[in-house]
Amino acid sequence: MKQGKIIRVSGPLVVATGLAGTRMYEMVRVGKLRLFGEVIEVRGEEYSIQVYEETEGVGPGDPVFPTGEALSVELGPGLIAEIYDGVQRPLDVLSQEYGNFIVRGAEKPALDRNRKWHFVPKVAVGAQVGPGDIIGTVQESKVVEHRIMVPPGISGKATAISERDATIEETIAKIATESGEKPITMMQKWPVRQGRPVQRKLAPDVPLITGQRVLDMFFPITKGGTACVPGPFGSGKTVVQHQLAKWADAEIIVYVGCGERGNEMTDVLMEFPHLTDPRTGEPLMQRTVLVANTSNMPVAAREASVFTGITMAEYYRDMGYNVALMADSTSRWAEAMREMSGRLEEMPGEEGYPAYLASRIAAFYERSGRVQCLGSGERLATLSLIGAVSPPGGDLSEPVVQSTLRVVKVFWGLDANLAYSRHFPAINWLTSYSLYLGKVDEYCDAKVDARWSKVRSEAMAILQREAELEDLVRLVGMDTLALEDRLLMQAAKMIREDFLHQSAFLEVDTYTSLPKQIKMLSLIISYYHKAQEVLAKGVPLAQITKIPSLEGIARAKIVPEEELNKLDALEKQIEQELNALNKAEVK
Repeated sequence: MKQGKIIRVSGPLVVATGLAGTRMYEMVRVGKLRLFGEVIEVRGEEYSIQVYEETEGVGPGDPVFPTGEALSVELGPGLIAEIYDGVQRPLDVLSQEYGNFIVRGAEKPALDRNRKWHFVPKVAVGAQVGPGDIIGTVQESKVVEHRIMVPPGISGKATAISERDATIEETIAKIATESGEKPITMMQKWPVRQGRPVQRKLAPDVPLITGQRVLDMFFPITKGGTACVPGPFGSGKTVVQHQLAKWADAEIIVYVGCGERGNEMTDVLMEFPHLTDPRTGEPLMQRTVLVANTSNMPVAAREASVFTGITMAEYYRDMGYNVALMADSTSRWAEAMREMSGRLEEMPGEEGYPAYLASRIAAFYERSGRVQCLGSGERLATLSLIGAVSPPGGDLSEPVVQSTLRVVKVFWGLDANLAYSRHFPAINWLTSYSLYLGKVDEYCDAKVDARWSKVRSEAMAILQREAELEDLVRLVGMDTLALEDRLLMQAAKMIREDFLHQSAFLEVDTYTSLPKQIKMLSLIISYYHKAQEVLAKGVPLAQITKIPSLEGIARAKIVPEEELNKLDALEKQIEQELNALNKAEVK
């Protein structure tokens, strides 16, 4: 392919000619510094290129070099515990060579070419293998076994394979195909805008346990599900994402910081290496991949970072792992699309966003799911997507939120008023919803506690009734309510303060298992039912709401997981104290 020439530069958008034969979404190198660029529009002889680096100093007449390849990521051993930018450049390697700021045109391979990995074959010479079949393994970290798969499009008989130490570029097996013998290495390349193939998609029906009580109990997400976390500035989106990354029971975590403030990404990068993984006791980074693309990085790279992250997540899903991807935040991604669309002079849609905003968001979330992987055997795996959305001024009617809500099945609506009153997680239980509730109720009733769905439904009904009564209380005061309603308001306050409020910084409270969750909520519901009984028999409300064991309900959240029998004992104590009040009243 011949070299092109720049005719116009508009910020990160460069227009060039002389690139005949270059296709859409093909990677090119721009200018004398050979900056990363991608063709995003072709009009006759003019090729519009979005450049993933600052274009200062680039001008008309500078050369453009086609590569003949789409924007792709390298997939193989070495991804885990690495920190990449939006186009999969390893930030640790770049910082060692260039310092704390990326030099324009800096280029390093995503995977270490010199490191040797111990390859252990799982098939013998002569075995028939096809796309997605696992032919061997590599111990990538202490907790992640990297499964080397036959790349899509290759099938045949293994003619050579052996246990050995090798780099990712060395041949570790050979497969005789119809078109000749193909060498297999430990590395694959995959275009980020194209989803990796699967055998078939299945309905997600197992909950993704997060340890966050408001999510697991009231608004659960399944493994392979989709969720969005919209909320105004300061309402706790990033902390919710961090909690999910730390505690969700996925085997691999991919965290994409897309256009967020640098100090927030710094917190992630500084904190994750020191966090202990509760599943294995090893550092959490031993099963995490980070993509850091902060707000001061070039705008075009934000758009790529989300696709870079999800392609790496799909790769681990194809090995048979349950993967969770956190994207923080998709609003910055949409803003990058809006800026590039404006520079391309495309017809704007609502609020200046491109007309294809909704389809681009849907294409991202559609890559989630519970799937049967390519290859022999029933290898099932999941990819769950959780995206934070940062609507300007907390306006949930804006296009990015609405386009997201049309495709995701879980909505965790963050509320600024709850955040300002120091109630965290600040998820509004009256506006949030989960379309996976029926499936999760079935699972938890069968596997956790038969009371799960009944207790959850009653607790939500109490919270909804409290919201109805609050308007009346504001007008005429609490004392005018019937005793039954005042008792309900007390029970609702206990659910809010003793169950829904959860501290991310208190070790014993930051994560709550499902058995503990149902026991905590059952304490409140059983107290409410028994209190209704004794109130109907004439026991004064003041005495019912001041029994000593209520302090135990408030302290239930700090009961260690290994001492849950204390909560069963507390439930009996509550019943005894209320029965004692009833007997005293009868006398």
